[in-house]
Amino acid sequence: MATEVEHGAEMADHAVENTGLVFHPMDQFIVKPLFGDGHVGMFTITNVTLWMAIAIAAIAALMVWGTSRRAIVPSRTQSVAELAYGFIHKMVEDVTGKDGLKYFPYIMTLFMFIVMSNFLGLIPMSFTTTSHFAVTVVLALAVFLGVTILGFVKNGASFLSLFWVSSAPLALRPILALIEVISYFVRPVSHSIRLAGNVMAGHAVLKVFAGFAAVAAVSPLTIVAITAIYGLEVLVAFIQAYVFTILTCVYLKDALHPHH
Repeated sequence: MATEVEHGAEMADHAVENTGLVFHPMDQFIVKPLFGDGHVGMFTITNVTLWMAIAIAAIAALMVWGTSRRAIVPSRTQSVAELAYGFIHKMVEDVTGKDGLKYFPYIMTLFMFIVMSNFLGLIPMSFTTTSHFAVTVVLALAVFLGVTILGFVKNGASFLSLFWVSSAPLALRPILALIEVISYFVRPVSHSIRLAGNVMAGHAVLKVFAGFAAVAAVSPLTIVAITAIYGLEVLVAFIQAYVFTILTCVYLKDALHPHH
């Protein structure tokens, strides 16, 4: 990982030298040691570590400290926490049914971590942890392995009926089964790339327009564009967390009810 980070930094510097740009839209995604400029190893505390810790602390402050009083007339913090809780609880119940509510704590934690990381990444000079595939792949693999193991534990060998389309003509069933198996194992890839790709692309575009703001001739137009793009990124930050979470609920439903 360290070699890839160093190579990415060298490519960014090379691009700046060749193009004459005073900024590079991808340098905001470089993983750097939090203390010093040394080698990035497995146990090195980096900017990714810092912003993950901040995200966890912010979630704890919102969900624990913000709801500690449990007032009948809720404060703003309590209202946000209750809205998030009710929103995800209803999503899990609607998609997976009553059986899926026992897995609500994990899905709620997943949503809060992603949405909080996305929103924190919109703060100037911050680091967006969900823009890295190393983070989103771990989240997606945890979901994929979890629902697969759960499917076999709950249903045994009948979980494989998920891949057998009994409503299709008999001659087409083996072909459809192969397609279903391939699509099933592609899930963690699409699940992770969708989140990281959208977040990374949005931040890169925002950085490009921010760089153009230094040019006086286009500054007013650029500022309007930056404001519009930033507003769009706020919406994307929530939508991507929602999409990741609802897909998790869909995969969980397949594990609980493979025959449906």
